[in-house]
Amino acid sequence: MTYVLSGGNQCTDALSRKPEYTRREDKILPQTVIPLERFAATKEPVDLRSMKFQRMIQTILSVLILASCITTLKPSNTNLQTFIGCAVREFTFLAKKPGCKGLRITTDACWGRCETWEKPVLDAPYIEAHHRVCTYNETKLMTVNLPNCATKVDPLFTYPKAIRCDCSVCLTTTTECETT
Repeated sequence: MTYVLSGGNQCTDALSRKPEYTRREDKILPQTVIPLERFAATKEPVDLRSMKFQRMIQTILSVLILASCITTLKPSNTNLQTFIGCAVREFTFLAKKPGCKGLRITTDACWGRCETWEKPVLDAPYIEAHHRVCTYNETKLMTVNLPNCATKVDPLFTYPKAIRCDCSVCLTTTTECETT
């Protein structure tokens, strides 16, 4: 890239047309600002459509990787006293079955606090309620063998592992719901 004095350009830009930059007495000689070796050139034609397609694939893969990282984040680094929302969190429990010894299992479970409210209304039942609980949206069933089971006792123990959790209405089919 070479600088050319304003009168020597075939197409001058707006800056070059300013009167204070067009004085001939400056005698600015053309000088190379960026040498030709700095520019990349190819000997063969480049198919821009294939480059755009490759760039699109790279972008999609980057987004998918980022999304998988975000969905696997757990609220362990946040202040659990003030956390509002629903997240997958590591949970340890004792798996027991009559006739077998217990086994400590660490798995992923749903944990969190969801927005809930009640307000009085004039019509029966005189209250409008919005109660949501942190519950499973997607699970995977896991099975382990419990130790030291009596004969004729099936040692298999199946439990859900949380994949995704959401704040939603409590369903007694999948969750133990407390009612008053």
